[in-house]
Amino acid sequence: MADAALRLTALAEELLGEKLPVRIRAWDGSESGPPGAPVLVIRNRRALRRLLWKPGELGLARAWVAGELDIEGDLYEALDLMASLIWDRGPDTVDRVHPVRDPKVRAFAKGLLQLAGPLPPPPPPPEEVRRRTGTLHTKRRDKQAISHHYDVGNDFYELVLGPSMVYSCAYWENGGTLEDAQRDKLDLVCRKLALKEGDRLLDVGCGWGSMAIHAAREYGARVTGVTLSVEQAAFARKRIAQEGLTDRIEIRVQDYRDVRDGPYDAISSIGMAEHVGSVRFREYADDLYALLKPGGRLLNHQIARRPEKDESAYHVDDFIDAYVFPDGELAPVGRTVATLEEAGFEARDVEALREHYALTLRRWVANLEEHWDRAVRMTSPGRARVWRLYMAASALSFEHNKIGVNQILAVRPAEGGAAGLPLRARDWTASATG
Repeated sequence: MADAALRLTALAEELLGEKLPVRIRAWDGSESGPPGAPVLVIRNRRALRRLLWKPGELGLARAWVAGELDIEGDLYEALDLMASLIWDRGPDTVDRVHPVRDPKVRAFAKGLLQLAGPLPPPPPPPEEVRRRTGTLHTKRRDKQAISHHYDVGNDFYELVLGPSMVYSCAYWENGGTLEDAQRDKLDLVCRKLALKEGDRLLDVGCGWGSMAIHAAREYGARVTGVTLSVEQAAFARKRIAQEGLTDRIEIRVQDYRDVRDGPYDAISSIGMAEHVGSVRFREYADDLYALLKPGGRLLNHQIARRPEKDESAYHVDDFIDAYVFPDGELAPVGRTVATLEEAGFEARDVEALREHYALTLRRWVANLEEHWDRAVRMTSPGRARVWRLYMAASALSFEHNKIGVNQILAVRPAEGGAAGLPLRARDWTASATG
């Protein structure tokens, strides 16, 4: 009798103490759950073995990446429903459902074992980052982490990000296309930095060169871009040559900690500081301060998390750490501002762009889904599945205010404390490029 879905539903509802809001379809063809709801498809019993050996998010992630779990129906709706059922139930529930002494947990595990069989779990999917050794956020380990995420093929990134090749939150000022919004974001950064002809700009974590090209072409800046990704650097240099800007832009494969040719008039750091880590963030702030001339401006564009009541309890999301951004860390925006000021900066403006990132991520997901077969051929089925899940889940996190993103404009004050900014700071709201 095909009844695996019914048994799984009963086990889950007994453990969680409420009805499942999603439907389950099991490997034996059985289904259970509310009609019309998104369907959690369990294609193979291996998914249950993964969950038994790695309870929680990492076990589920491995099954998803391996294609043993899937969702039919609206992905965003399904993730929303499952998040409210499991991840958003609060610390008391998390503590309650994990200890092996809890009789409900033991009954759930016993039921899963009967359905999964006694075999050991399959090895992790090849897309999972290899076991890391050494001290967190050393130059060597950071380079390995960056390579895992960014050196997966420029063609793949171009498919997801579109022609702009900007891998950070767009700025949806006037609606329009993703390209329009990314151009407006780059222009906003340039205007906040007050770039002008001949200014030296350091672009930390320069990606595929989009910020450098915009600053040089539209504002006449002389730009140095640094990245740890060899593939990014090669792509950026090719674009720069095609634009005829090789005399204005230099792209280096270099750690920002090794840049020693300041002072710069301005520094942009867009979507890079998330890789720095809490143990290195003061060093990051000190280094950028030292590289700026007095009166120079820093634009730090960074994802932020909500503060924890107990900051020592913060831990990196298991799925993100294992498959997306190894060793990445998020900090509350207040902590970031404080650290920049501890290094000597004066924070002059903070602009929250949380909703803008949700819109951006949904466009990227749409791009990936539209070109799914090509994405799989360019990388692997598992890698494409990683990206679809992480971008869709991140979009929901921004929409529900679980995380945010902020542009912090800071200045290295000149002698006597002069900041060199107008009395009305936000004079950059009128676009210079129309």
